[in-house]
Amino acid sequence: SSGTTLLGVVNDILDFSKIEAGKLQLEEIPFVLDKVLDHVVTFVAQKAQEKGLELLLEVAPEVPQRLVGDPLRLGQVLTNLLGNAVKFTARGDIRLRVDAGAPDNGQATLRFEVRDTGIGMTASQIEHLFEAFSQADNSMTRRFGGTGLGLSIARHLVGLMGGATIEVDSHPGAGSRFS
Repeated sequence: SSGTTLLGVVNDILDFSKIEAGKLQLEEIPFVLDKVLDHVVTFVAQKAQEKGLELLLEVAPEVPQRLVGDPLRLGQVLTNLLGNAVKFTARGDIRLRVDAGAPDNGQATLRFEVRDTGIGMTASQIEHLFEAFSQADNSMTRRFGGTGLGLSIARHLVGLMGGATIEVDSHPGAGSRFS
């Protein structure tokens, strides 16, 4: 467990360094979305189960399965969002929903939403959430761990994939929704 945690920190620092240097490149390869989702859910499911949380996956029927893009980086973004949801949720459920927008010249636009029943955040916490080495507040690092790089990296990856940004809707005690 400690080795896995350390590897995660090292990978985050390497990715952040590549982003800062403008050297992070995405792959453009064919992949099957269900395989990426299965890998991500399997990776996060054990921690969710250990906490007694229900992990739900909802994929709209119109979502295409055969895509071209970077499956590793897509999985990285989803793993980060789901991992945070599990980390900050003591009871209830975590939902990952995937929807598709109308195709545009053969391009698929997918919308991913991670919703949890966790501790939630204030507007001022959300304001600084995507800054590197930042967490909602200083006590979060002590209570929950983490480097404060995951969301910064995820936001950058979403931008590279053609997404506008990561949106957040959250209220203290009422959970969070990242899309």
